[in-house]
Formats: sequence, structure tokens, C-alpha cells
Amino acid sequence: MSSLGKDAVTWLEVGEDSAGQRVDNFLLKMCKGVPHSHIYRILRSGEVRVNKGRIQADYRLQLGDQVRVPPIRVAQREDKPVAPAREFPVVFEDDAVLVIDKPAGVAVHGGSGVSFGVIEQLRRAYPQAKFLELAHRLDRETSGLLIIGKKRSALVRLQDEFREGGMGKRYFALVKGRWLNQSQHIRQPLYKYLIENGERRVRVDSEGKSAHSIVRLVKRWRTGQGYFSLVEVELKTGRTHQIRVHLTHAGFPLLGDDKYGDFALNKELQRLGLKRMFLHAAKLDLKHPVSGESLALEAPLPQELAEFIRRLDLHDKKDYGEAV
Repeated sequence: MSSLGKDAVTWLEVGEDSAGQRVDNFLLKMCKGVPHSHIYRILRSGEVRVNKGRIQADYRLQLGDQVRVPPIRVAQREDKPVAPAREFPVVFEDDAVLVIDKPAGVAVHGGSGVSFGVIEQLRRAYPQAKFLELAHRLDRETSGLLIIGKKRSALVRLQDEFREGGMGKRYFALVKGRWLNQSQHIRQPLYKYLIENGERRVRVDSEGKSAHSIVRLVKRWRTGQGYFSLVEVELKTGRTHQIRVHLTHAGFPLLGDDKYGDFALNKELQRLGLKRMFLHAAKLDLKHPVSGESLALEAPLPQELAEFIRRLDLHDKKDYGEAV
């Protein structure tokens, strides 16, 4: 066992990189190896103090705060593979924000059987950066725009903008079936649960959290495998697997989706060249967290998805209908 303040109280001063962070998350980061249950126990008991006063777990730290940490024993963890430095296509960058075009097949962070992800690789590629944190998440098999905060203050404002619905998020999704409506609102609550092997899943359930997607028809095709429709999905909320579950529940599973999709069709499409889930975070409209400037960011369809669209065009049986 190694220790952080094993035999004595430790006092930590909050710097710029931690200002605005919740005290529970601050302690979880500082006391790696300590069980989460122990961190919350010492918070509840009042053993953790800020400026000599008791606080709740959701207290947001201020620059210069003095945090009292009681003696804690920290379990040594086995060495993990070091994340290799990796550069990703940059869509926007300044001293507060980094926006990249994430490829499919890369997790945004380590965990759940993944040693490292985008954020760990970026930290290796940006050794001079004092602070890099994810402002939101994308599924591993989803490509497209991903925002990283380069300052704690910018990160907090970005997360507030996501939470308050002030950020416009649009995705391109290719689905099985003949989507008819030019524009359709899907308001279905989503409930998270675990399956037998411990993996997370989501379903439409009245006990879940409210979720709102707006689906717009872009184009559709009639092929030997049936109808396919390209839709643009605008997220008004940001629930886990929201697009995938909303569309599947509506009867239009995403092509290549290995959790909620049409598995037999997915195997057939792999032979035709689609070897991943067709979901791409294509557009973001947001206010810059520091300047307040409006930013309209776009990431084009990755080559493998654009190529599959071209293949559909070649084999289309000319369903002109209402498609645009």
C-alpha cells in the first residue's frame, strides 16, 4: 500500500485547473485507488473540509479554496499500458477549447475493458497542456465532433451549455426502412439498465428520463436489401444511446448497430462494405465558452460512410417519392 496523507491530514489548495470542479470529483481524481464509497463516507462524515467548513459532495470548488483531506490509505494499482500519443483531425482550437473529428472505433476515455481512449492519447500528444478534459461523450462506434476543454472554466461553461440545451447537435444516421416524414419529433423517456454480462443498455420506458430527438429526412433508397433512409437527427437532450434507441423503437434501426440493430442485416451489409455503425456527429452550433462568439462547426462524413452512400446511389431502384 502507498499513501496520500496516511498518517496526517493533508491540505490541498485549489488551483485554476480545479476551480469550478465538484469536490467529490476533485477527491476522486486526487485520491486514485481509494474506493468511491470511502470518498463519499469521509464527505458525509465531515472529515473533508473546505476553508475549515463542512461541505456537501456537490460543492463546487473556488480558486484558492483550502481542502482538508483526512489520512487515507491508497491501494497501489497495477501498471497500466501507457497511452500512445495520437493526433486527431482538428476542427477548431484556441487556448480554451479543442474540437476534433473523432474516428469510429476509438473510445473517448479508458475504462470498461479499454486501457485508454481519445483523452489519454491527446494528453500524450499535448504534453505542454496543463488541462485537457472531455466536455461530453460519444459512443465508441460513433464518429464526428468531440469537444475538449483546455481550461477548467471553459469546461464548466461548455457542460452548462450542454445541460441547458443551448448547444445545437446534429447527427447523420442511416437506418433500415422507408422514413416518410420530412420532420418528426420523438419524445420517449429512456431508462438505463444492465444486462447479464454487466453491459449497459437503454430502453424506452416510462420510468426513464425525458429524451427528445428531432428526425429529418435527407434521402432514401430502395435496394435489393430493402429500403434505407438517411436522416439527420437533432438532439434536444443528450441521453445515453438516445439516437440509437429512439430510432430502433420507432422501427428504424441504425445500420451496423451491434446493440440495438438488425443483426442479420448487419452481417449482410458487412459483406457489402459497411463494417461499422452508421452514426456521425456532423454539426455543432455553440457559443464559445469565453468570448461568447457563435461557432458553427462541421465534420464531413468519413470516407467509409460516404463510400457506402455512393454504393447505394449506384444500386438505387429509383424511389423518387418525397425524398429530398
